[in-house]
Amino acid sequence: MKSKLVIGNWKMNKSFEEAEDLISDIQDKLESWSLQTAVVICPPFPYLELATDHADESDFEVGAQNCSEFENGAFTGEVSASMLAELDVNFCIVGHSERRKYFHESNDTIAKKIDQLMKQNLIPVFCCGELLEERKSGNHLEIVEKQITESLFHLSKEHFEQVVIAYEPVWAIGTGETATPEQAQEMHYFIRSLIEKKFGTETAYNCYILYGGSCNAKNALELLSQPDVDGGLIGGASLKSDEFISIIEAAETVLKED
Repeated sequence: MKSKLVIGNWKMNKSFEEAEDLISDIQDKLESWSLQTAVVICPPFPYLELATDHADESDFEVGAQNCSEFENGAFTGEVSASMLAELDVNFCIVGHSERRKYFHESNDTIAKKIDQLMKQNLIPVFCCGELLEERKSGNHLEIVEKQITESLFHLSKEHFEQVVIAYEPVWAIGTGETATPEQAQEMHYFIRSLIEKKFGTETAYNCYILYGGSCNAKNALELLSQPDVDGGLIGGASLKSDEFISIIEAAETVLKED
């Protein structure tokens, strides 16, 4: 069985001092383990160098929360993939539902961001997921298929194999609501079947498909035990070291049981 992957998305939270304390706490706790689970921390842009400095001495990697669709130029406030690469960042989240909702990012825009990351050999963490009304209407599979097809399926097989997919039902992000393990498994299996049709069985198996959406210490074990759930993209629970470590412990438990 392949290892699990747990990514912490801090979003726009923490002061610099709080960020340093949280990273140090996570680092201290991870040092006592022999991890099979891969761990990634995605702090806000101003704290990336702080995080990579700690990562050099610890068993986690660092990701950004976004990047520009442009390579460089007069785009005030944007951060390019090449800038991230120079900071020794390895991952970058793209297509998060908050970016889609508040910044009106389209599937085409997200595809362009992924292309920029590929040029820098950075790993995109591509987010997909449906709204509550789309789930209730029964269109959730079609919505996610469209997101994946339009944002990812232009890639070559070689490039696609660098992508991590995170399924986050929008109705479960920051709401306290969580997809049931059965709902998560259904969607993860569906996503993997799409990949298999496009790129083959081996690529589909090796692709990491994470669950996000109010995953926490209480429900992590049950969610991560599902056969097609390869880990988690963790939001609010990643802002507390004990909670985040508990989710990593759940991933380790699943790996040991298998």
